[in-house]
Amino acid sequence: MKTISSRDNPILRRARLVRDGKIDDLIFVEGLRLAEEALHSGLDIDVVIYSDEIAEKERAARFLEAVALVCNRLISVSEKLLATISFTRTPQGIILLAKRPESGKTRLETRQDHRPLLVILHSLNNPVNVGAIMRSAEAAGATGIITTTNTADPFSPKSLRGAMGSAFRLPIWRGAGYRDALSWCAANNIRTVCADVKAGTLYTDVDWTTPRALIVGPESTGLSSEDVDAADEAVRIGMHGEVESLNVGVAAGVLLYEAARQRR
Repeated sequence: MKTISSRDNPILRRARLVRDGKIDDLIFVEGLRLAEEALHSGLDIDVVIYSDEIAEKERAARFLEAVALVCNRLISVSEKLLATISFTRTPQGIILLAKRPESGKTRLETRQDHRPLLVILHSLNNPVNVGAIMRSAEAAGATGIITTTNTADPFSPKSLRGAMGSAFRLPIWRGAGYRDALSWCAANNIRTVCADVKAGTLYTDVDWTTPRALIVGPESTGLSSEDVDAADEAVRIGMHGEVESLNVGVAAGVLLYEAARQRR
């Protein structure tokens, strides 16, 4: 264990670069619960930076004792110094830098079962929604995630906070071309289903028990007509009153849980 007292220390400067997305091979994990998820998920942890204050708490002390066995460096700093690298307005006591989990279609190919349920996130620019959908996907039994080009990084600090560990456990193909993702699904006999408010088919009328990939699109505009036409099917969620659409995270949750209901 090493103690740092200067904000200009190279380790802290590096942590800020990771936090700001300027070092791509590492991810920035903040908060005790998320740090525990990273440890339990077997991430390759480079450095753990923690405040003197949190080290006095029993749960945090247990975590620090366990993570010390696997991480390269354990760094102690003051609460004030931790605030200089924290992503949140109120520092949460523990920050760790870990190697970015492997991403790519081979991750999906090696982890798929006979009846995959994937989620394709196409051009979603809000990392909070990306994280929330990953969390719902894991909870509903999805077997993997594909994020296309221009979708927010599923391993950014905001996405990780929304996913609460799901990003560490679900196989992810990050930065795929939309057509490449559809072609890969077709080659693997996975039918693609778009969520589209204009679709004629209700989401409950689709057979979700077969291999499926749910596609959800940008928060503000939804999927383009070209994107919808490129998929195998499109479904809508029926709504009452004057409501035109649902938040993309809510819509994805509704569709995923219908798939989970049918698969039970």
